[in-house]
Amino acid sequence: MKIRESAEDYLETILILKNRNGDVRSIDIATELGFSKPSVSIAMKNLRQNGYITVDHKGYITLEESGLQIAEKIYERHTFLSGWFVELGVDPAVAAEDACRMEHVISAETFDAIKNHVKRVKRKQ
Repeated sequence: MKIRESAEDYLETILILKNRNGDVRSIDIATELGFSKPSVSIAMKNLRQNGYITVDHKGYITLEESGLQIAEKIYERHTFLSGWFVELGVDPAVAAEDACRMEHVISAETFDAIKNHVKRVKRKQ
């Protein structure tokens, strides 16, 4: 099932916050992304209904396996692409912004080819 870019961003943010803070609540996501609490609440409801997350009785959010897979894929793409762009001389803020847009649309085939190319170049250095 193909999910929207915004859902991918939410899942990635949950992963980042979980790694940084341990626990994740909707307010943490709203603060991190600069979104309103009602907007995040609606997004969490949609992610929960589609089986990507669970929310316990205290409001703590956990990624389900399907949500975790998407979050890890998007996060890997973001960190790899932004790091590569910085290595190429791109300003870090621009690199992060460009990576954020590209991480959602690049095919697995192209991303893997780029990763393999960069690894080959680094081995030769």
